[in-house]
Amino acid sequence: MSNVVDQLRTELVNAIKKDQITLPTLPEVALQVREVAQDPDASVANLAEVLSKDAALSARVIKVSNSPLLRGSQPIEDVKMAVGRLGLNYTGNLATGLAMEQMFQATSDVVDKRMREVWAKSTEVAGIAHVLCQHYTRLGADQATLGGLVHKIGVLPILKFAEEKHTELLENTSTLDLVINELHPAIGSLILKTWEFPQDLIMVPKEHTNFHRKVEKVDYSDLVMVAILQSYIGTDHPFTEMDWTEISAFDRIGLSPEVNTHDVEDLSADMEAAMALLQ
Repeated sequence: MSNVVDQLRTELVNAIKKDQITLPTLPEVALQVREVAQDPDASVANLAEVLSKDAALSARVIKVSNSPLLRGSQPIEDVKMAVGRLGLNYTGNLATGLAMEQMFQATSDVVDKRMREVWAKSTEVAGIAHVLCQHYTRLGADQATLGGLVHKIGVLPILKFAEEKHTELLENTSTLDLVINELHPAIGSLILKTWEFPQDLIMVPKEHTNFHRKVEKVDYSDLVMVAILQSYIGTDHPFTEMDWTEISAFDRIGLSPEVNTHDVEDLSADMEAAMALLQ
C-alpha cells in the first residue's frame, strides 16, 4: 500500500510542477474583494460596491453582520452598513471564505460527494475556531474562520487528479484516503502561498495535525487544530484516542483538553451560531 501512495505522491507532485494539474484559483468575486480590502486607500463604499455585484454573497455578509456573535445594537439592512460594522479586513476574509464554497463542487457524483463532505467539515471546524478565537485569544476571529475553511483546501487538486488520471482511486477509498492524508497538507499550503495569503494562514494546512508542534504563542494553526479535535468528540475517530494532555496547543489557547466546548453553554450557543452562518 505504501508503494502505491509513494508512486501517486511522486506522480502528483511532478504533475503540479509541470503545470499538468492546475491548482485551484479563488473565485473572481473573492479576488476582487481581497484586492479592495487590502487597499489602504479603499473605503467602506468601495468594498460594498464590489460585494453588491454578487447578490447571494451580499446577503450572507449582511446575515453575518446581524449575528448575535457580533452583538450589534442596530439591525443591518444593506451591504454598506454590514461592511461598516464588520470592517474592511473582517469583511474581506469572511467574503473570501464564503465565496470558496463554489469551489467544492464537481461533475462526478463520487468526487462531488467527497468535496461537499470536505466543505461541511471545514465549515464546522471554522465555526469552532471562530468561537475559540473570540473567547480565548486576541487573534482575529475572521482569520481563524478563514483558517478553518482552508485547512483542507489541498484535497481539491488531489480529487481532481484522481478523477482525471486515476479513476480507480475513486473506487478504492482506503488508498485514496491515504493519498489525501499524506499529501493534502503540503499542497494546501502551496495553494495558499500562490493565493498570497498571510504566512500565518499559509501554515495552517501543514500544521493543523502537527500535534507535537512547539511555538512561542498561540496562532491560527493551534486554533484550527483544537477546533478539529473538538469536532470529533463523541465519535470513534482516531484523534479521540490520543492523549490530548500532551498537545501543547491547548495550553497556548488556554483551554483544558478535558473540556468539551459543546457542553459549555456560552461556547456551544456561539459555535452553533457561527456554523449556521457558514452553511
